[in-house]
Amino acid sequence: MGVASKKFGIAVLSFQVVFLVLFALLTTYDSEADARYPGNSLDPDKNGTDPERNSIAKYYPMFQDVHVMIFIGFGFLMTFLKRYGFGAVGLNFLIAAFVLQWAILFHAILHAAHADFAAAAVLISFGALLGKTSPLQLLIMAFIEIMIFSLNEWIGLTIFKAVDVGGSMFVHVFGAYFGLSAARVLYNPEIDKSSKEGSIYHSDIFAMIGTVFLWMYWPSFNSAVAAAGDDQHRAVINTYLALAACCIVTFAISSLTDKDAKFDMVHVQNATLAGGVAVGTSADMMIQPFGAVLIGCIAAVLSTVGYKYITPGLNIKLKIHDTCGVNNLHGMPGLLAGICGTIAAWFASVNTYGYSLYQTFPARAPLANSTSLHKIQTVLSIEPGDGRSASTQAMYQAIALVVTFFVACTAGALTGLLLRLSIFDGPRKYSRLFEDTLWWGTPEDFEEEENESSGSRNGEKNTGELLNKNAFDEEKV
Repeated sequence: MGVASKKFGIAVLSFQVVFLVLFALLTTYDSEADARYPGNSLDPDKNGTDPERNSIAKYYPMFQDVHVMIFIGFGFLMTFLKRYGFGAVGLNFLIAAFVLQWAILFHAILHAAHADFAAAAVLISFGALLGKTSPLQLLIMAFIEIMIFSLNEWIGLTIFKAVDVGGSMFVHVFGAYFGLSAARVLYNPEIDKSSKEGSIYHSDIFAMIGTVFLWMYWPSFNSAVAAAGDDQHRAVINTYLALAACCIVTFAISSLTDKDAKFDMVHVQNATLAGGVAVGTSADMMIQPFGAVLIGCIAAVLSTVGYKYITPGLNIKLKIHDTCGVNNLHGMPGLLAGICGTIAAWFASVNTYGYSLYQTFPARAPLANSTSLHKIQTVLSIEPGDGRSASTQAMYQAIALVVTFFVACTAGALTGLLLRLSIFDGPRKYSRLFEDTLWWGTPEDFEEEENESSGSRNGEKNTGELLNKNAFDEEKV
């Protein structure tokens, strides 16, 4: 244990030293934060508080909302495991802080992007592997995933010029299927022997803290990078309505699919959020309020049915063990979002959007030096585009979704193969799965679970045998 802990400490400090050097070589303040910039020598009342001069007042509130989602929402949502609460919140904290720095640096090389969005993709992947990997494996996965994630996003936004304001394709679909592919390659038959995957009463309550924070702040996530004005306003409204409808339908489907007509806390914790994912790609589009509500309803059915039937099937038939059910919350709703975005793009027109069509879909703006562009620029400042038709834009939306799915699956599987190497200290015995004591110093009241079965995230009852306290010495790390 000591050797493994020291190995991790050395690795993470080495990464931090590299980050420090790269920040020194590659980064500097933007003009809005640089004291030497001429405009920043003006009267503070005219400079610091005027959003036209400095954007901090405009973007910081939504940035903080997204930040809360990353560190509290995602962290506490994963505390349902009865023996892995420290790992859920603590490693979420570590990986997010690691990714924020690496994403800023890698995006500086490739393109500018929101580092918290990149962190979300990695934390989604973490959910599929929760309780089954070492901290060192997670660190290496995060380092690799950010590079592939950034490259895929750059291709989607720059080459395909797809629109995905809420990141449902580039964040949720990518993160989910990267993690699921890694989970398949890392599949451990010992999982079936573990009795620790289930939840207990208070761990499920803690997980609901994450759910509520995510549910409340999801409109900020989907609208944070939308164009200021009606686009951002629309993104907030559409996400708000989709989440409300999703919550109601989730309770209904949860009750209807239970033989005793009872609610399942797994569904309430997760499927209630699927509407936020499913509306993400089209959040700033003119889908109308009824469209947002419809998307939320469909997402609730898809996600709840996924937890009830699809996740157990994936585990039994395909050996894809998905601890948090990310396929149901992020994967399938993300695919739904991409499809909805494709349909919305197909029907988008000047009649529906006015000239703001070219702000929502920049690639549809007329070509440079064209008469059409000049006419539009007399009333609205836009950049030249590719002159795409609605059908062409829709085609590229679909291509971006398909490419993201296959890139995520391929990269996740290859990363999983790398993580199988013994040097990364992956847990192998069932006594080490879903267990905090392997990696954390725990209080005295952290005792072994009693010999009772508990519902697992895979929709089955765990029948693993009770392990005594010496079981953790079975295998050297």
